[in-house]
Amino acid sequence: MAKQNVSEQFVDILVRAGVKRLYGVVGDSLNPVVDAVRRNSAVEWIQVRHEETAAFAAGAEAQITGSLAACAGSCGPGNLHLINGLYDAHRSMAPVLALASHIPSSEIGLGYFQETHPELLFQECSHYNEMISNPQQMPRLLQTAIQHAIGRGGVSVVSMPGDIASQPAPEKSIEHALVTSRPSVKPGDEEIEKLRRMIDEAKRVTLFCGSGTAGAHAEVMELAERVKAPVGHALRGKEWIQYDNPYDVGMSGLLGYGAAYEATNECDLLILLGTDFPYNAFLPTDVRIVQVDVRPEHLGRRSKLDLAVWGDVRETLRALTPRVKAKTDRKFLDRMLKKHADALEGVVKAYTRKVEKHVPIHPEYVASVLDELADNDAVFTVDTGMCNVWAARYLTPNGRRRVIGSFSHGSMANALPQAIGAQFTDRNRQVVSMSGDGGFTMLMGDFLTLVQYNLPVKVVLFNNSSLGMVELEMLVAGLPSFGTTNKNPDFAAIARASGAYGVRVEKPKQLEGALKDAFRHKGPALVDVVTDPNALSIPPKISADMVTGFALSASKIVLDGGVGRMLQMARSNLRNVPRP
Repeated sequence: MAKQNVSEQFVDILVRAGVKRLYGVVGDSLNPVVDAVRRNSAVEWIQVRHEETAAFAAGAEAQITGSLAACAGSCGPGNLHLINGLYDAHRSMAPVLALASHIPSSEIGLGYFQETHPELLFQECSHYNEMISNPQQMPRLLQTAIQHAIGRGGVSVVSMPGDIASQPAPEKSIEHALVTSRPSVKPGDEEIEKLRRMIDEAKRVTLFCGSGTAGAHAEVMELAERVKAPVGHALRGKEWIQYDNPYDVGMSGLLGYGAAYEATNECDLLILLGTDFPYNAFLPTDVRIVQVDVRPEHLGRRSKLDLAVWGDVRETLRALTPRVKAKTDRKFLDRMLKKHADALEGVVKAYTRKVEKHVPIHPEYVASVLDELADNDAVFTVDTGMCNVWAARYLTPNGRRRVIGSFSHGSMANALPQAIGAQFTDRNRQVVSMSGDGGFTMLMGDFLTLVQYNLPVKVVLFNNSSLGMVELEMLVAGLPSFGTTNKNPDFAAIARASGAYGVRVEKPKQLEGALKDAFRHKGPALVDVVTDPNALSIPPKISADMVTGFALSASKIVLDGGVGRMLQMARSNLRNVPRP
């Protein structure tokens, strides 16, 4: 049997860790690894047009599968392009291994062509970031990187000079059993008992949920029923907690709606479940707060806590709920449910008024029709900006759909690359990229990746020829909008010229048919929808603190924007409120 080189051994270890694809752009220092992938049938090389796309795609794949995903960049500028997508993956707790190929080892530190220092560049967006300086290191170093990415949830970066990658692998390398999944974490009995006492003593309890409630829907609902608590959520908690939820009071924060703000500020005990909600201006300062999180570094960094509980939400609630006294007083819960329904009734008018005749098309209408037509297990990837608003207010979760965006890092141009990674996990699952024209054009070259691999991603382009969220920021600051207008081409024509399906929609009556045709198309498709640039959105509660640094305005040109089928859910929950 021929002796392995370091690259072949590197790829074998990735395969053992469950990696099925390596996203990247080829280049000289990376060529030995790419060639090893070519000769290994268990892993596929995915050629993208920009390394930033590679990192976003790997992060999305990791979020969909829960398993390790990988990306790679060649030396210097090649791996430097990875950094934005790696920041996003790291802040989303997506287990990603990034290979940063490096210049020849003998030239490091001498100002060689394309020289950078990956071990410094990627320090802030990784749990582990080390360079392989000789072949003997590689197996243990790579295994350590993998275990950091999976065990801690986030990015590991391995730098490897091209000449090291081509050298013979060590013959008797130690192969450890690899960590491929994370354990559950249960708090100690002392913390459970403290939380039990606080809940029993409280008259009004509110639960506020984030992405850490994934897999804990039933446990959250059981606790809410036991203590008669309204349940609000952050944007990343929406897909996990809003569906089948008779205690739902909506979403708080800058994209919020409903009564989540009131529920979190009018209770006397707020329990934060699996959320690192960043906007502390929306959190109360005069109520008792408990936070439950599997990441101890998240505890207490947004608000002053009365109790910090280190554990995952499901295991914590399984231990807690049976010990809690059942409450019978529903007054607070019912009042919040009514406020929620009333708040949604108030904003729905802006959406319903002549929406099917309005030209340019209301983006709210586009999001609503998209929600109705998309599959029950669709994956939506959502661009940062106004697309976040429409996704937050119009996409209906059901426990099977997924919604992925740059919700923690807040990068532009994330939706299309993330759709690539999501679609590779299952070509038969519907993947919809909700792209803004600003974000789409930033990494538009990777639309060609859809065509090259015949990925059936459906790009629904909200084309308002502007950077809408930035215009709002300028309004807040009292500035005239400047530098926010895009002169756009016919994107549907570009899609067709690329070999994909493309259709342009300028009138509301064309929309449903265009979406249905795109969804029926077997390959990649783009629906270029010309939308109203004046359709912007504001949260339900605004203070001076909340305004700072974000797009909030009470200007008359700003519309409330509607809430889609959430009003129906709120009305349904209200019907369940017992009548005296």
